[in-house]
Amino acid sequence: MLRVVLGAGSAFAATSSQARASRTVRIGALKFGTVNWELETLKKHGFDAANGIDLDIVYFAGEEASNVAFLAGDLDIIVSDWLWVSRLRANGGDVTLVPYSTAVGAIMIPRDSPIRTLDELAGKSIAVAGGPLDKSWLLIRAMAERDSGIDLTRQSQVVYGAPPLLQQKMIEGEFDALLNFWHFCARLEAKGFRRLLGADDAALALGASGPVSALGYVFHEKWAARNPSAITGFIKASNAAKNVLASSDSEWQTLAPIVRAEGNELKTLRDRYREGIPKRPIAQDAADAAKLYRVLAAIGGKKLVGKASEMAPGTFWRVVSQ
Repeated sequence: MLRVVLGAGSAFAATSSQARASRTVRIGALKFGTVNWELETLKKHGFDAANGIDLDIVYFAGEEASNVAFLAGDLDIIVSDWLWVSRLRANGGDVTLVPYSTAVGAIMIPRDSPIRTLDELAGKSIAVAGGPLDKSWLLIRAMAERDSGIDLTRQSQVVYGAPPLLQQKMIEGEFDALLNFWHFCARLEAKGFRRLLGADDAALALGASGPVSALGYVFHEKWAARNPSAITGFIKASNAAKNVLASSDSEWQTLAPIVRAEGNELKTLRDRYREGIPKRPIAQDAADAAKLYRVLAAIGGKKLVGKASEMAPGTFWRVVSQ
């Protein structure tokens, strides 16, 4: 009799555990990444619980670590770009994404710089965060080559490095121009630096019809098929958090310690973040990403995209409706 009771209890515990697991969504995020602004808002307002999920945020020190954990099955969702997703799909993976942000980097120059156009970067020193295969850098390179006949990698002094280090050196006047990630650019903008050209400007010039999501929430299609209420609940919770950040200035004051900014810097980060909230139907986003993929594949080659010359079908989640 005791064995039967224990067996029933174990079965009940297992069932309860499975039920909890179906409601829990584990997302990997960089400890100091900008995605935390949205996730913090989401948790603070209980948007996860309101949409039938319990969002478990797992922090990582670097992108590579979160990618490994995701591919090992330890996470349900991470943030990455469509180039990475497409490459995995081209190799047989079932990963896909929904848009997270269209915010991208820009080439920043000092307020008093005489540089006014992209072709004037020839012969100048340019610092580039993210390395030679950074998407923003490749798009700007492609635009410069097409419109001005300039190969920035050959006709400028290009230095690659870590975003914070390049940022500080730019402030100290070591470079003529800096291409950094969007939030670093916003901080420079608040200090009086000027935007010479954004990667979004280059994308539009190269054929995009509107802002293209640079990053998305990435997950496995099989997981989404097994947990439709979980992925739907997460997307709804994410949208609710974005709506708060888009409409409430006071919410940004609350986030100031996490953003690590105040005053004009916080305002600039807020405004640039809001500009990066995806507003277009996902089909339009996907179509434009496919156009840009061809440009990137041509200039970045196999080191960037592998053997696939076209973005893999299904890179953007086809089930979601907007």
